[in-house]
Amino acid sequence: MQLLSKNIPKVQELYSMKITLAQQNYHIGNFESNTAKIIAAIESAKAEGSDLILFSEMSVCGYPARDFVEFDDFIDQCYKAIDTIRMHADTIGVLIGSPARNKGHKGKSLFNAAFFLYEQEIKAEIHKTLLPTYDVFDEYRYFEPAFEWNIVPFKGKKLAVTICEDIWNMGDNPLYRICPMDILMEQQPDIMLNLSASPFDYTHDEDRKSVIKANVQKYGIPMFYCNAVGSQTEIVFDGASLIFDKHANLCAALPMFREAAATVTVLEDGTMDAPVLEPASRVPDKELAPVTLEPALNIAQVYEALISGIKDYFSKMGFQKAILGSSGGIDSAVTLALACDALGREQVRAILMPSPYSTEHSVDDAVQLSKNLGNPYDIIRIDEVYNSFLHTLEPLFNGLPFSLAEENIQSRSRGNLLMAIANKFNYILLNTSNKSELATGYGTLYGDMAGGLGVLGDCYKLQVYELAAYINRNEERIPAHIITKPPSAELRPGQKDSDSLPDYNMLDQVLYQYIERRMGPAEIKMMGYDAALTDRTLKMVNSNEYKRNQFCPIIRISPKAFGVGRRMPIVGKYLV
Repeated sequence: MQLLSKNIPKVQELYSMKITLAQQNYHIGNFESNTAKIIAAIESAKAEGSDLILFSEMSVCGYPARDFVEFDDFIDQCYKAIDTIRMHADTIGVLIGSPARNKGHKGKSLFNAAFFLYEQEIKAEIHKTLLPTYDVFDEYRYFEPAFEWNIVPFKGKKLAVTICEDIWNMGDNPLYRICPMDILMEQQPDIMLNLSASPFDYTHDEDRKSVIKANVQKYGIPMFYCNAVGSQTEIVFDGASLIFDKHANLCAALPMFREAAATVTVLEDGTMDAPVLEPASRVPDKELAPVTLEPALNIAQVYEALISGIKDYFSKMGFQKAILGSSGGIDSAVTLALACDALGREQVRAILMPSPYSTEHSVDDAVQLSKNLGNPYDIIRIDEVYNSFLHTLEPLFNGLPFSLAEENIQSRSRGNLLMAIANKFNYILLNTSNKSELATGYGTLYGDMAGGLGVLGDCYKLQVYELAAYINRNEERIPAHIITKPPSAELRPGQKDSDSLPDYNMLDQVLYQYIERRMGPAEIKMMGYDAALTDRTLKMVNSNEYKRNQFCPIIRISPKAFGVGRRMPIVGKYLV
């Protein structure tokens, strides 16, 4: 951390301090909007008499900005925004997050930084020490770790300011060799303040709370933790910002998945003027994700995360209307219901495209679904288009038996129709493929794998059924027959998913062991899973990487999602 001003207030006798957390939804690169939000929160906090307001990591530019930070103009815009914001930091201290240029040290040209503003000046610049480079994180690609660590003196308090990962190096086997708070404690800070951008997954909420509480119990001083909220393409931030007193009592918790603010006063003895929401308790030695897939685990949070992912993808990209293929199956039904909840039913258009092999009840189910949800729908039969393809290809196919080629022509015909309608009327196509299908390659490139956003691509089939039950928790929005009938692509007579895939009750568990837990074939078999099923499943996963590599962005809800969080070679030979 660099102290940048000679005018930092001298340390005075300790007294209470009123601190505001501002949990906000930022738009990457939208400096005007982000700056306006930050200033509005500052003015509200000043009106409330707050001494200090805390924002989340990279609040100025949005997180993760990825390769945007490689452009000097982007960093210039960050500094211009900071200059605008600091003029409002007159009678109140302000902590905001932004990239900062590395002006004097060797290494990469940027730091992931927090700027402490007060009296319309940049009083201090704090640099992130621990740079996560795993899963969806790639911070060491862009940033240099901190070189120095100092508390920030402010109004008689000594503030220990950290950024996200800096507080996660806990436990008996830490990921990093240095712990910033251990160094800062040598300077006897009074309060910990953490600016964070910690993504959601359905196992993360309690784990995150435990880590924050463990810091308080270890260091014995209160903590204010401000997390980002809102979705950035595939990554969902859930907020859930927290305030703990020095005894590790939870004194304030902001809601998940929406913007909010909270103001709490730290008293002289490190306690809060707020009622205790959750008394201190021993933090478990280690929080573990489930050993097996638990499809219903935190399904309400999964629902909210998917709603956030759809809503922010459309609003931040300037889109309004969605389209999808409605087959009468469970995946398209859940996707349609989620889209209606996120965007409004009038903004979501369902296209029913029966083929010669579609059953009458599937069409009826899809029609009833749209009637239940109240969204517009159209029925476009693909028989003529499909037969035209067959006629055109007849000289080449030369009487060969019906095969996967003819099945996929149907799927690609639907993909073409959906994209044509989307282009004509400015819709975005929502993809309905689930994680089980994407894992095993059970989908058609440029057909049912087409789309601008993968809504269910991180939800296993068993989780899709749980989502359907949650959507129907108050009334039958998704017709019961859609939920109870055997799943089928209906691309040939009498087809069922079970003709090509193992039963989902077994398949999803094996997939979970391999994808989420990174277990090898021998380990999975030792857990009691069938050897032939295990070998077949893992081979399907690894041999279909080329399909997933061409897939659209997927809303991340698990600890290990396809896309930026799982990077595999396409031409690898492992387990294939």
